[in-house]
Parts: sequence; structure tokens; C-alpha cells
Amino acid sequence: MSEKKIRIGTIGVGQIGKSHLDAYSRIPGAEVVAASDVNKDELGRVAERFKIADTYTDFRKLLERDDIEAVDVCLHNNMHAPVTIAALKAGKHVYCEKPIAGSYTDGVAMVKAAKACRRKLSIQLSTLFSKETRVAKKLIEDGQLGCVYHARSTGFRRRGRPYVDGYGTSSFVQKETAGGGALYDMGVYHIAQMLYLLGQPSVERVSGKTYQEMDMDKTRRKNGRFNVEELGLGFVRFAGGLTLDIIEAWSICLNGFEGSSIVGSAGGIRLQPFSYHNTTATDIDMDATFNLDYADWRWHQLRENQDAYDSPQNHWIAALQGRVPLLPTDQIALQTMLISEAIYLSNKLGREVTVKDVEKTSRSTALKL
Repeated sequence: MSEKKIRIGTIGVGQIGKSHLDAYSRIPGAEVVAASDVNKDELGRVAERFKIADTYTDFRKLLERDDIEAVDVCLHNNMHAPVTIAALKAGKHVYCEKPIAGSYTDGVAMVKAAKACRRKLSIQLSTLFSKETRVAKKLIEDGQLGCVYHARSTGFRRRGRPYVDGYGTSSFVQKETAGGGALYDMGVYHIAQMLYLLGQPSVERVSGKTYQEMDMDKTRRKNGRFNVEELGLGFVRFAGGLTLDIIEAWSICLNGFEGSSIVGSAGGIRLQPFSYHNTTATDIDMDATFNLDYADWRWHQLRENQDAYDSPQNHWIAALQGRVPLLPTDQIALQTMLISEAIYLSNKLGREVTVKDVEKTSRSTALKL
């Protein structure tokens, strides 16, 4: 393992920022040397907890430092694009919390900026690094599913809307800061996981519907200005005939959904709980389970740099150290944003939409800083 330390500055020390800092504290190659947040008091408390030497209430001051190689952007969705682009232009590699941005056009701007600045851009997509994803990827690449033709992306909460159901701040449920609701908050993880396992097929057409129908505390509804979806549904047609259906619930009167799944001509996989199914065992339907923990342990013993796939931040640091190629999380996150925005547009227009429809109508939601 490389001994090179990656010096990091983090921008935003709220709920997500603390989670990222906690992850870095367990990665030998990561060294967080500076942090920025507009909340000076909380910034001081977090800096003391994580032993961060330097703090700034203006993130631009952090970006002026030439001894920081990478920054971690942990802000509300509509702040991702302006801060990320500023960091890239300052010569920093950027790791950004999901979703990539608050709109597709802002995500495109981020990806273009990274390319123009010749800097790495990675988006926090934790589901790509789960044991379930890694085993599923291996089975698919080895042909165990045959010709893959359909996938299902699911995410479930019985009643888990931010702020109105008792946790988080109102910024999570306002388009002005978050851009979207359940699809942006949870759906990005599950849709991105499917896109990665499917090999990032090209989107052709999308239809979708969003809802906000469940009761909520009246005071929280008023104070929170809740104007995003609590349930998002979609159907995606890819080039080559592959399809994906989507259901993502922050709140719904059901006891749960089956986990995301992928099916092919020779087999199928369900991600949660992990299982494999086929009809090729002497013409008998077979359901199988796998020892994911043992597979993970064994691969760590036999494969070089396997620790680089333990988490998105482990991967980010390993890629900056030059130990492994960086997975295209920016492209996957951008494609996820394309699908989510297409669902919103389809809901608005009442019809199926194309990629060109999204490209034509997408507008920046980035906040001016």
C-alpha cells in the first residue's frame, strides 16, 4: 500500500460533513488539514473533535491554499456545482456528496469543468462499493445471468421524510436547496447501483410520476415549505432494448419493497437480501445464496489493493494515490441525474420524454455564493 498522504480540505461540516470526516479518520492515507463552514461555532466544535488544524468561514480562503490536494464538498445539492467548479478551477481534485448537483445541466457543467481543469471528480455513491454490488458485478461479468434485459431499482421508507418526520433540516425538502426529494436523496443510490451493474447503458426514453400525498405534521409542513416528492416512479428504455423500472419512497403505506434486482436469460440477482436464481440446473428452478463475507475476506487476501473498494472514500484516496483507476462515479451520477430529471419532466408533461427533451429544458438551480 502506498504511504503517500492525501491532504484534504472539507467544505461543509453538517450531518454529511461529519460522516465524511469520520470515514477519513479510518483511512491511513487521508489527512484532513482544513475545514470550512459558515457556522463558525459548529466549525470550531467539529475541528476540535477531528483535530483539524485550520478552519475558514469562507471556503474560498481554503481553496487558496496550495498545500491541499483535494477537497470534499458536503453542502446542499444546489451548492454542489458552484463550489465544485470553483475548487476544480483552483486546481483541486473534488470528492462531492451525492447527488452530483441539483439539476442535470449543473451536473454537466461540473463534469466539463473537471475535464477542462484536468482534475479528478468523484461523487459519493456508496452502493457501488457494497459487498452485494461487487459480487453481483462479478456474476454478471462472468456471464452467469446470460443476456441481461431488465432491472428494477427500489428504495423504501415507511415514513422517513426529512424534517417533517422528525429528523434533518427543512433544506432537505425544499426545491430551492435540494432540487428534488426521494429520487435525489435515496434514489440516486439505487439507480446508480443499477446503472453500474448494467454497464452504463445509453438512456433513450423515460416516463415517470411523482407524488406527495401522505399526511404530515401541519406545523412542520408550513415551516418546512415541503415542495418535493415523497414517492417517485419511473420506467427507462435504454439503447438495445434494456429496461429499468424505478420506485423510490420516502413515505408510503406499505411494509416494504423487495430489494433491487437484475434479470437475464440465464439467471437473476436480487440485491437485498442477496440471492441468485436460475432455471439451468437440469431444468429445475433454483434459488441460491452466497457467502458474501467470506468472498470479501478471500478477495482481500488474494487481490492487490482490494481495500480500495471498501467504501467510496477508500476508493477516492486510493485513486489519488495512484493505486487504482478512479471509477466513473461522476458519469454514473450524471446519468442518474438525467433519469431523475426526466421523471420530473415526464410528470410535468404527462408523457414519455427523451434525452433531448431533458437537455433542452434543464435549467441551472445552482445557488449564487
